Amino acid sequence: MSDDGTLGLALSGGGAYGAAHVGVLQELAARGIRPGIVAGTSSGALVAAAYAADVPQEEIERAALAFRWSSIARMSVTPRWGLLDAGALTDAIHRTLGKDPQIEDLRRRFAAVATDLRTRRPVVIDEGPLDIALRATIAVPGLLPPVRRGSQVLMDGGMVDNVPLSAARQLGAENVIVVRLHAKWENVRMMRVASSAAELEEDPSVILIQPEMTGLAQWSMGDVPHLIEEGRRAAREALG
Repeated sequence: MSDDGTLGLALSGGGAYGAAHVGVLQELAARGIRPGIVAGTSSGALVAAAYAADVPQEEIERAALAFRWSSIARMSVTPRWGLLDAGALTDAIHRTLGKDPQIEDLRRRFAAVATDLRTRRPVVIDEGPLDIALRATIAVPGLLPPVRRGSQVLMDGGMVDNVPLSAARQLGAENVIVVRLHAKWENVRMMRVASSAAELEEDPSVILIQPEMTGLAQWSMGDVPHLIEEGRRAAREALG
């Protein structure tokens, strides 16, 4: 079965909540729905990249269940740029994919959204080394260091665009499945969410999936099995 090159998948950020994306992918696969375009912000970009690289569903689930923050970050030797560094993420990419691939060489079209600290605007990274894109999109201020890309200084995309719908459309998606996680930082004043839930629900080109996160931990991994199942449940409900 071939991918649908006009169908996009937009996976929002949300810390550990990103495990819900795994359940969404499982439900899409069970229904034979194969988006050819995928965009992600922060933890959503980690899952999106695995999907774009055609990592098997079972392996993605195993990685989510075994995930610890040490899987992508370790204590920094230059803490003034962040308490942690993302060198462990580079190692994880090499273990999973055997190398640091170019985004253009992935099986599916992929983009990660980061924030340019100089302009305070979103940056859609859809070319170049996958490692740079992922380290940039997860670079939470104060925890992980910014990533330099040309003249840009990049950090977590969730600060300005936690729902990467526009990135999926920029890659050519005509219709988009949006998975919107209820990240607590969406209420922070500096946060700009491009599309509200109401706007997404009214857009005929969007299928909105909103897993219910009440009572589930956002920054610890103990609820990952519940998050995966909630992602599947929410996808079933939205897809009908």
